Amino acid sequence: MQIVPADQLVSRKCSACEGGVDPCSLEHSQGQLQILSNWKLSSDGKAISRSLILKNFVQAVSCLNRIGDLAEVEAHHPDFHLTGYRNLVIAITTHAIGGLSENDFILAAKIDALIREHFPKAKDSETGNSH
Repeated sequence: MQIVPADQLVSRKCSACEGGVDPCSLEHSQGQLQILSNWKLSSDGKAISRSLILKNFVQAVSCLNRIGDLAEVEAHHPDFHLTGYRNLVIAITTHAIGGLSENDFILAAKIDALIREHFPKAKDSETGNSH
């Protein structure tokens, strides 16, 4: 599998995955996250996540809902964790294969673009940097 630039990932569509394909290798996932630097690989290498701090509860819920709408269009659904009224964690994996697929990186790139456009003052909870 080849490392794909973020702008190319954003232009792709998630494809249905009912299993039958191998998950991305650890090396591929680590390489792809060099491009999608806001995302972190889980300790078992089977999921990626991004943590945000938004202005307030209303903005956090709005962000969650926009990502939810995007996920529905892509037919690839992340897990959400909203804590402390404005801390949002987005976790993505391909459940059907028990690991990461290209769909996960496509959705991550699209979420990054959505956050840049609609929530530019959101901060990365790891670094505190605005997006």
